[in-house]
Amino acid sequence: MIPATASPVRIEAFIDPRLSRWMWLVKWFLAIPHYIVLFFLWIAFTFVTVVAFFAILFTGRYPRSLFDFSVGVLRWNWRVGYYAHTALGTDRYPPFTLADAPDYPARFDVAYPERLSRGLVLVKWWLLAIPQYIVVGIFVGGWGWGGEDSWRGIGLIPFLSLVAVVILAFTARYPVHLFDLLLGLARWAARVAAYAALMTDEYPPFRLDLGGQDSLLMKAPATGSDR
Repeated sequence: MIPATASPVRIEAFIDPRLSRWMWLVKWFLAIPHYIVLFFLWIAFTFVTVVAFFAILFTGRYPRSLFDFSVGVLRWNWRVGYYAHTALGTDRYPPFTLADAPDYPARFDVAYPERLSRGLVLVKWWLLAIPQYIVVGIFVGGWGWGGEDSWRGIGLIPFLSLVAVVILAFTARYPVHLFDLLLGLARWAARVAAYAALMTDEYPPFRLDLGGQDSLLMKAPATGSDR
């Protein structure tokens, strides 16, 4: 059996020991200020990714300041998602910061790559990532056909999150096995997001790494070949 290798993307979370049985009903509303900020951050993220594309194409490097900003946006998005709609495993309000918050129960990071492939940057975000987009689309939902008979699946993550909080409401216990699965799905999606955003050359594995903590330590920055 070939051992799994560590990923440059790290995503972790912990369940609050005393989760409210009903607060999940209003978290989406409480998170509205974050959604407003994230709207503008994602616009900036798109422009930064375009700039990074040309920087990688001509220099083989993702400018460090731009990279840190992109990681910060993904980190902020993960904290808000974990609080309001993905897993809903904490009642602690997310901080308004791009920086890492070591005391917050949801964390995200990507190891900075010293070199990235100048050739891969042309194809990895669309052609190579297509199989991953299909899988992640099933996770998050929104796939279907147009027209009057259109159907759009709710997605595994929203569905399982709803099941988890309904169980929490009636039993006062968050189902640990569901939490582990949700974190595995979210971890897969985060790896695809980082790859598609040109932040790593490591192709996301078709593998569910379950649980709130990464079972493998985050990979040290690797030197990509110049293609």
